[in-house]
Amino acid sequence: MGFVESQLTNSGDRKFIGRTLRLRALGLAVGAPAVASVLYEIHAPTWAWILLAVHTLLWPYLAWWRARRSSDPRGKEFGHLIFDSAMGGAWIAIMEFNLVPSALLVTMLTIDKISAAGWRFTARTVPAQAITCIVVSALLGFPVRLESSMFVIVASLPCMFVYPLALSTMTFALGYRVSLQNRQLQRLNRSDALTDLPNRRHWDEAAASELARYLRSRRPAVVMMIDVDNFKKVNDGYGHAVGDEVLRCVSAALQSSLREIDTPARYGGDEFAVLLTETDIRGAREIAERIRMRFLELRGEAAAAQRCTLSIGLAAAERVMVGVDDWVRRADAAMYGAKTAGGDRVNVA
Repeated sequence: MGFVESQLTNSGDRKFIGRTLRLRALGLAVGAPAVASVLYEIHAPTWAWILLAVHTLLWPYLAWWRARRSSDPRGKEFGHLIFDSAMGGAWIAIMEFNLVPSALLVTMLTIDKISAAGWRFTARTVPAQAITCIVVSALLGFPVRLESSMFVIVASLPCMFVYPLALSTMTFALGYRVSLQNRQLQRLNRSDALTDLPNRRHWDEAAASELARYLRSRRPAVVMMIDVDNFKKVNDGYGHAVGDEVLRCVSAALQSSLREIDTPARYGGDEFAVLLTETDIRGAREIAERIRMRFLELRGEAAAAQRCTLSIGLAAAERVMVGVDDWVRRADAAMYGAKTAGGDRVNVA
């Protein structure tokens, strides 16, 4: 990739200077007609036209190139943004303070800085803009021509509409991407990476809510605890990759056998938990048997060779339970009863 690419180790910096390049190039492209219309009316000298061409056509890419080569791309780009404001002040003076394009330049540059780094950074750019404007105006003899002709107003329309729309679109896209990333992060924080099931923390919250609902309404609910029989033999005999596949088979069996209102989770290691809402013990046993049989279909040759099966314990919600821990302990005891009896079966507390 070379020296230039090696300097950009932070993907956030790359995105920032790339976004700034697009905005700077667009802003100068739509602002140039407004400035050019004033230069035409005041019969500006050749140097002003050359400066406009260089600033519009070359500066965005020169700034991008300088930022990419810098050891601090973001800091370098902030310096370029201050220079943009200074050049805006220079153009206001060169245009002899023509009202409409000058107001548009100030507004556009302010919006640009706020979107890049907020109000505090924007305040830092104001002195550069004001000082450059005063100095350039002094060098030109302080010419002032506030009136904006219809020709200048029409030439300013692209700057008036296109740049704010483009900036708003880019801001919306950034916000939408951040929202998606936040939702993905939230999902990852509540999910088990291996099985793609909810994790224990999420399941405990759901179970606590369901137990509270049961204590209020007496609507039936059942906790199912599942342990994989002979799982250690699979890990020891075939390796952790095969063991992970067995756990994914349990997940697949759960997802294909449960209803949308049920909440499965990887509880820890080779143990799984399921919260069955609006279900009594009879219905829960039917679901548990369906899960047990479905796993036998999915488990694979290695798991079958080691007699890898499921032991399942069920416990219905009861009024004497003071918390989820009581509920889980009863289902856990039933599950260990199933293992003690030889495994590959369903046991009720």
